[in-house]
Amino acid sequence: MAKVYTHMTMSLDGYIADPEDGIGELFGWYSAGDVIVPSAGGRWSFQLDANSAEMLREMLAGAGALVCGRRLFDLTNGWDDNHPIGAPVVVVTHNAPEDTTKWPRTTFVNGVAEGIAAAGEIADGKDVTIASADIARQALDLGLVDEVCVSLVPVLLGRGIPYFTNLASAPHRFDDPVIIQGQRATHLRYRVRRAGDLTGHL
Repeated sequence: MAKVYTHMTMSLDGYIADPEDGIGELFGWYSAGDVIVPSAGGRWSFQLDANSAEMLREMLAGAGALVCGRRLFDLTNGWDDNHPIGAPVVVVTHNAPEDTTKWPRTTFVNGVAEGIAAAGEIADGKDVTIASADIARQALDLGLVDEVCVSLVPVLLGRGIPYFTNLASAPHRFDDPVIIQGQRATHLRYRVRRAGDLTGHL
């Protein structure tokens, strides 16, 4: 069944990047093994341990659309319209670029709910993944996220960009995690509990 999920690599103290958007301390698990997993289209490749490779293959195969914010889009130049997951991108922004024709596989929308809805249509029965922390926070508050995924890395950054902060509708509750032990990262997948969901209770 298709789902909306957010996946980030995170330090033990809750950061997905350092204050300068650096990820060098976090993304070592993408090259910590001997199993090669190419990105969609083969533009990049990752060298993972077997467990992480299986997880990443599943994510790549299931991805139908990706949602991000304008900040991440600008930092990556829109991945040159070819995101590693191979799926079209939806950018949530109030200020779309003037020449959007540079990114024919990218859709620009004004709001988070609109972005998730547009991504769901584009995904056509496959998963929607959220790639920006701020969009993930807003989508979680709106009740639009089915699963929160964390690749937890054994490092303390001390400061930086947090995965979740300033949640308006907290607390958010999750089921116990599915745990995948990898090299240089422990992958955790939490199903989000909806209001009235008694899963796990007597």
